[in-house]
Amino acid sequence: MGAVPPLVIGTIFAGQWWGKLLLAIGLFNAISAALFIHATRRGKFLVWAGELEALGLKGDERIVDLGCGRGAVLTMAAKLVPHGKVMGVDLWRSVDQSGNQESVTRANAEAEGIADRVGMVTADLRELPFADDEFDVVVSGLAIHNIKGDHERAKAIREADRVCKAKGRILIVDISRGTEYADLLRERGYAVEHRPVGWRMWFGGPWVSASVVCAAKP
Repeated sequence: MGAVPPLVIGTIFAGQWWGKLLLAIGLFNAISAALFIHATRRGKFLVWAGELEALGLKGDERIVDLGCGRGAVLTMAAKLVPHGKVMGVDLWRSVDQSGNQESVTRANAEAEGIADRVGMVTADLRELPFADDEFDVVVSGLAIHNIKGDHERAKAIREADRVCKAKGRILIVDISRGTEYADLLRERGYAVEHRPVGWRMWFGGPWVSASVVCAAKP
């Protein structure tokens, strides 16, 4: 028989001070878990759908998704560019995301009916295998923060800048490091909007929340 959750014990012994404490802990844990599940299964998709739509894409852009994982953002972007191309870049490490395999991402692209306009490469975000000024839009979702060290993350931002065309845009949704990315892009001359996403991407609570960095290249 497993351990009894604090919420159950707290409910039974709510008349005792320690019962009230356990009840509060149980409610906190339940709300935190619900927020995490919502952010993972629904919230991030809603946020990205809105952010991609706001770009006002013409439909023929070349887009690169840095740290594409299983392809959630990749496939959404591809649907908006029927005459364009979307490249996904990842190291395909399960430590970053469960089920993170190129074969899974390709299968997801096939299932969404956009495999013909999607490409994938295995590469480090700090050393992208693309030419300068190759993409109209650079996107990245919940990936760059996995790179350890300020200087190493700065390399990824510099690479994103390098492959982005003049007048192109960089769109990043990530946890923890939004201010860092925004400052780095401003230093490179970008017009930057940095704002919180809100509760839809609270991964357990506001202490693990995502923000959007939307930057326009001069």
